[in-house]
Amino acid sequence: AVVSTQSTGMQDFEKNLFKKTYQTDFEIIACQGLTVCYKSSVDLLFYVVGSSDENELILVHTLDTFFDTVSAIVRKNVEKKAVFEKMDYIILAADELIEAGVVMENSCDDIVGRVYPRPEQDIPLSEQTMTQVLQNAREGFKWTLLR
Repeated sequence: AVVSTQSTGMQDFEKNLFKKTYQTDFEIIACQGLTVCYKSSVDLLFYVVGSSDENELILVHTLDTFFDTVSAIVRKNVEKKAVFEKMDYIILAADELIEAGVVMENSCDDIVGRVYPRPEQDIPLSEQTMTQVLQNAREGFKWTLLR
């Protein structure tokens, strides 16, 4: 019974938070006595929640670090499908960033270096398989079209 009460409270908080942040231009809001920083990207919303007396600049920097880390892991393709495909690395990145509510790292590059294997782009062309070469070419072409 305790779990269902807590999860219902969490669901209510999440619904309320989504209503307040969906399609708004603000980055920082107060919601149910908490300070919330958020960022949207295509079909995703990223949140960092702190107590009401938490420093907003630290929360925003933590959110930016996490967002930049996710962006690096999914190669700047921050959308639902890409994030789900790399979710294991993203969870590891979140674990590296924050431990028991304490920010442990503030460098996107350091976090990515610890949790994500060397990107295929950095492997010399002569050592890549044909599939890797085609995948890298497809990614480059896609980003050229999207710009």
